Amino acid sequence: MRRTALKLAVLTVMTIAIAGCAVTGTKYQDMSGTIPKVKPGEGRIFFFRAATPYGSALQPLIRLDKVVVGASKSGGFFYVDRPAGTYQAATMSDLRKTLGISLEAGETKYVRMSPSFGLVTGGIVLDMEPAEKARPELASLAYTGQVIIDK
Repeated sequence: MRRTALKLAVLTVMTIAIAGCAVTGTKYQDMSGTIPKVKPGEGRIFFFRAATPYGSALQPLIRLDKVVVGASKSGGFFYVDRPAGTYQAATMSDLRKTLGISLEAGETKYVRMSPSFGLVTGGIVLDMEPAEKARPELASLAYTGQVIIDK
């Protein structure tokens, strides 16, 4: 009886913690018509993370070169537009592990943010993802970036 009560208490706390980490916001599929076109000479980088409870409490900020561009949130995505060039993406929790991104004018790149756990700590790993694999997954994710204002 006592073990059952303890298991129920742990399960309740875990459920509340996971729900507190859930991303709310407009889904990509509902906002794709409102996302502005990329300006001439620039490219776009989408950062996205699958909606899973695994590692959902890990939500480090993401840097592109030395600028914070968003946060890694389970079930979320954001994007940045940058002039053509080469950039280094990293999480604020581990600036030593970087992902080099070469961006051409008019090009769109996709960066998957995935939780990873080591012996002592967890972190978010950044990996390039091909468009044909990223786009279908992106459709169900919620926008976590800056609010887009139509002008």
